Amino acid sequence: MTGPPPAPALAPPAAGRPAPRVLPAASGQRAELARLRRADRPVYCGGDRRRLVALTFDDGPGPYTRLALKELRAAHAHATFFLVGRSIRAFPRRPLEEKHVGALGDHTATHPFLPALTARAMRRQLAEGQHAAQHAAGIAVRLFRPPYGSFTPAVTAAARHLGMVEVLWSVDSGDSLSGDFHVLAARMRRAIRPGAIVLMHENRGQTIRALRSILPWLRRHRLRPVSVPELLAADPPSRAQLRAGEAGCPAITSGPARRSSRSRR
Repeated sequence: MTGPPPAPALAPPAAGRPAPRVLPAASGQRAELARLRRADRPVYCGGDRRRLVALTFDDGPGPYTRLALKELRAAHAHATFFLVGRSIRAFPRRPLEEKHVGALGDHTATHPFLPALTARAMRRQLAEGQHAAQHAAGIAVRLFRPPYGSFTPAVTAAARHLGMVEVLWSVDSGDSLSGDFHVLAARMRRAIRPGAIVLMHENRGQTIRALRSILPWLRRHRLRPVSVPELLAADPPSRAQLRAGEAGCPAITSGPARRSSRSRR
């Protein structure tokens, strides 16, 4: 497959405000998520004022979760894991480990295409996925990502009703399409900018290999990998960014189309 179109060169490490040494406390993160939840719009990225990046992993936990956690811990990096209820049943102890490396999110109970479901079935998918993650990790889950990035206003409203912010992404690693970790790493290097939310999947070996390349690259460019709540609290998207949706983000890669009445793809 061909890679994404070239992106403008990444600003040199000295550009922009540095990543904060001390990130906002948990109370500040909760407050920002509450504000974004009231905005009733999906979040695609943070701002671009601080050198922060949010790495996210979908579809876990799974057999590669242990390796992803090992790489993140070695790099002192935080991340966010969007978990599927049925996967939690297969790997019930992993969410306890993942919560110590960042944040957890709901990725539904069984990973269906939500717009095809009845309203009742859709709401149940969100509620059961959230409950499974909360029960396994013993923490409140305030983030939600729809499978395939496919959502409708009703999905966004259901997430808000359950106390969650709907989080999409601005950079797609493409690891669900390609098994070549060199291609994945090159795609992310071209696209990542301060404020980016990066989509990956923790159940693929090529993702782990790409992660081993990306984490040192982020450090060289003084980009700090943080959780989604940390990014949004330290460098929140502006109102204009929220209104613009995906188009309001610092960088966008090509990737699978998201089917939504609000999506621009």
